[in-house]
Order: sequence, then structure tokens, then C-alpha cells
Amino acid sequence: MDSPLSTAAPAAGPDAPFHPSRARSAAAWSATLLLIAASVVAGCRVADTDGVTPVPQLLAFLPWLLLLAGAALLLALLARWRTGMVWAVAVLAVIGWFVRPYDTGLTDDPPGPVVARLEVLTSNVEFGNATEGLLAAIRREQPDLVFVQECDPRCTNALAAEVSRGDYPHRTVVEGRAASGSAILSKLPLRAAAGIDGTLAMPGSVAVVGGWTVNLQLAHPLPPIPGGVTDWRRELGLLRTYAAGVKGRPALVAGDFNATQDHDAFRRILDAGDLRDSATLVGAARIPSWPSAVRRPLGAQIDHVLVSGDFSVRKARFLDLANTDHRALLVQLELHDVR
Repeated sequence: MDSPLSTAAPAAGPDAPFHPSRARSAAAWSATLLLIAASVVAGCRVADTDGVTPVPQLLAFLPWLLLLAGAALLLALLARWRTGMVWAVAVLAVIGWFVRPYDTGLTDDPPGPVVARLEVLTSNVEFGNATEGLLAAIRREQPDLVFVQECDPRCTNALAAEVSRGDYPHRTVVEGRAASGSAILSKLPLRAAAGIDGTLAMPGSVAVVGGWTVNLQLAHPLPPIPGGVTDWRRELGLLRTYAAGVKGRPALVAGDFNATQDHDAFRRILDAGDLRDSATLVGAARIPSWPSAVRRPLGAQIDHVLVSGDFSVRKARFLDLANTDHRALLVQLELHDVR
């Protein structure tokens, strides 16, 4: 069978006998539809473009397309459609190449002597619902820097009342309802810095780490919902502009990016600031952070800690918190003297 149209079959009545040729034709048509969908998304990934809805949404779940292409391959085999078999194998190979787990090895060769070690926690607490879990994680892990997204008034009040000022004397908090509030808590000295003027709060600060100044930026752009992809691109573009502005200086950008490494708009942030993704550096690029109900290889990693080349990453862990659809991310960093 050379195409999904090559087999004709008589019309089927209620008592018509089973026709293998009709079944093969249906299987070939089904395989074609699945392969078109998978090919469009895979093609956008290859072409470094996020496309239009529904491509940006599907790119977030690129590993799922292996199931789609695999089903298409089985249907093509059932249909004895050789072209479809080759097509499906090619799509599987392309998607497999991009979703493969890998370790860049960049942490194996630190850029200079260590001047400071620090731990960074980022957590989207989903409208403040996971505040108690966040407080428990802060008490248990004692990170040096904490980035909180979707910190509603309950969340900001709890941080003020229950997180010791003796432990975290330095804070940058933007109050807001539902998803719009954000906070940065720090054991390290902070000084004010302009943040990013997004729809959801994205405050910035400058920390003093081991005598070095490090630019800090919380990330929380809008998600790429249907009808909102233009706003999503615009706000990721604001993060790209920030990254370009701190290029060549110690910098750390953390939060819910609403984007994965398979989105071109996210990769442009990395390129603009010469930044690296902490989870990727330690071989955890495909561990999902959202939605929290699913496990690898399904789900999407949209929560990130990005660091400049002055940092190496020793460890990255995703933490489960109750009452949020995000996993928190905790990373252990070392800051190096690169002079």
C-alpha cells in the first residue's frame, strides 16, 4: 500500500462482512492525521519557531508526541503503508533527538575558584494555596534565596509572620491578588533594582554573594493560552531584554517561565544573556515541574533557575508541595571568580 487513498472498498451496510482492505484504508487515514499533527510540531521545533496555536501548547509536551508518532507507526504497519512507515520512523527520530535526556557536562569544569556557595528555591504556590508547603520547605531546606510566584495576600502575610527576619532579613515583595503577587526572600544582602513590568509581578534585586554583586530577577510571564500567545511572546521578550542587559555579569533568573527548553522564545532568553539552565546542567532537563500530577517523561518543565557562566551547578531537585500544580525547584550553586 503506497498511500492512504490506494485501497477502495464497497460501502458497508449493517450486515456487511469485514473487509481487510477497508480496515487498512481506515488505519492509513488515521496514521496520516496523526503524522500531520506530529510533523507540524516537530517541524517547528527543528525550525526554531513556536508557531501559532496549538503549536506552542503542544511544544510544551513534546515527549507526548512520541506516543502519537508511535501509534501512527503501528497503524501504518497495520495498513501495510510503506510510505507511512518511513514517515513515522522519521518523525520518531526527530522527536526522540530533541527529547533525549542529556547532561551537558558544563559543571565538570568550573570556571575559577569558588567564592561562595548558595542554594536557591523557586516555587509557584498556585494562588497562595501551597503556602504551608512552601513554609515547610523553607524551614527544612533553609535555602539562601527564595523566589515565590502567585503569592496572594495569604502568602505574603504568612511569609511576613512565619519566616524569621533573623533568617531572611532581606526581602523584595510585590503584593497582589491571585496569581499577580511575587516575592524574593534572601539571607544575603539585597539592594533595590528595577524589575520587569509584566502583567504578573516580576520583581528584581541585586544580591551581594561572597563579596560579588549578582543580578536577580524573578520570572513569571503569562502562559501561552489560546488567544494569549502574543502576550506570552511579548513577556518572554521582556525577559530576553533583561538577560541581554546583564550579559557578562553574574546573574540569576528564577521562577515559572511558562515555557520549556522546546520553546524558541525560552531558548532566546538563554542566548541573549549567555545563561544556562540549572536542571539541564546536571542532567535533569526532562523532569517535569508542571502539572505536578504527572511524572517523567510526561509533563513539562516550565520552572527554571537560569544562571550566568560565573556559576556551576552541583545539584537540582524538584520538590512536591501540596495544593499546587507546580513542583518547586531547589538548586545548589557555586559562584566562581572568573577574572
